[in-house]
Amino acid sequence: MDILQGLLGFFANVDGYEIWRATLDTLLMLGGSLFFTVLLGLPLGVLLFFTGPRQLFERRGLYALLSLVVNVLRSLPFIILLIVMIPFTVLLTGTSLGVAGAIPPLVVGATPFFARLVETALREVDRGIIEATQAMGASIRQIIFHALLPEARPGIFAAGTVTAITLVSYTAMAGVVGAGGLGDLAIRFGYQRFQTDVMLVTVVLLLILVQILQSVGDKLVVHFSRK
Repeated sequence: MDILQGLLGFFANVDGYEIWRATLDTLLMLGGSLFFTVLLGLPLGVLLFFTGPRQLFERRGLYALLSLVVNVLRSLPFIILLIVMIPFTVLLTGTSLGVAGAIPPLVVGATPFFARLVETALREVDRGIIEATQAMGASIRQIIFHALLPEARPGIFAAGTVTAITLVSYTAMAGVVGAGGLGDLAIRFGYQRFQTDVMLVTVVLLLILVQILQSVGDKLVVHFSRK
């Protein structure tokens, strides 16, 4: 009984409703940004692959330009990207706060990262498979959707897992500019008000979320790796 009372006393600042709402905001930010990241990053990764050195449609100028944009966005610290993108985010969503205000910078920050991982996954596909498909008279669309992407699925799912976990950390940083979520709760209450119990709960929830994402991603990779 004394131990239970001690635990209740330690977690006195934890508001269950606030924790639930913050968790939901984090999941919404993660889900929305991951959807658009894959939607934009997958074709960008395919384009990087095909226009790269010694590939089917090698275009040195285009590849250099795409690589430059991808590298610049990847090297820019996310907290700076959040601030720089505020005018664009407001123009696009009408606000720079909350879940809606966080998704645009999350997508811009994660898309080049995911695209580069997709390019790497596609480079691991046996070149003979692409050449054989091309020799049979397959169109570009058929090469991409019936040969390249199916063979690269394990690597693409692994890339998606890494990107999703990266987005979790990005959503936490987005709390700095009032995006909501567990990161916002940790900053406003755990850090600014020195409520250690709130900080501990938010960190544990983020760790659990990351572990779930990693476990699901690993199972998908193993499943699609089976021949």
